[in-house]
Amino acid sequence: MVAVLLLTSLALAFGLALGFAAQRFRIEGDPVVDQVDALLPQTQCGQCSFAGCRPYAEAIVDNRADINQCPPGGEPTIRALADLLSREAKPLNPENGEEKPATVAVIDEDTCIGCTLCIQACPVDAIVGGPKQMHTVIARECTGCDLCLEPCPVDCIDMVVVKTGLAAWSWPKPDTTATNNKSAA
Repeated sequence: MVAVLLLTSLALAFGLALGFAAQRFRIEGDPVVDQVDALLPQTQCGQCSFAGCRPYAEAIVDNRADINQCPPGGEPTIRALADLLSREAKPLNPENGEEKPATVAVIDEDTCIGCTLCIQACPVDAIVGGPKQMHTVIARECTGCDLCLEPCPVDCIDMVVVKTGLAAWSWPKPDTTATNNKSAA
């Protein structure tokens, strides 16, 4: 009984110490990096030569990368980044690719052999399926990064342009950043 009470009190003491240390020594992220990351399309495609959108945002803020390396974001993203960072807008760097319409992956389920190579390549887990089973793409999660195309041994994945227009239109999501910033002040 004494051992149980001793271990419980030690666990409580260490828990309180860790909780205090977490609050006292907390490291705040750079708010400019967060703002830049919010402007990027979050495709995690690597066309900018970084592992994802967050590392690219950090490189932009640290002046290790230019604002014109994101083909999925295209000119609108470049203009938004230029406005945010008070830099001059530049045309998209052709070494990183070219701007194209938004696409989504579609798997021909009759041809798919279930090798799971596309699942491993997808940076946003938009492809579901099991080994030796048919795979499919969760369209609302797919960012159209094209990273699943190359590893597919049977070429059963096609990139299809996302439908736009009145029939595909929906209300934009509300901007909660202004509300969150007011409540934090």
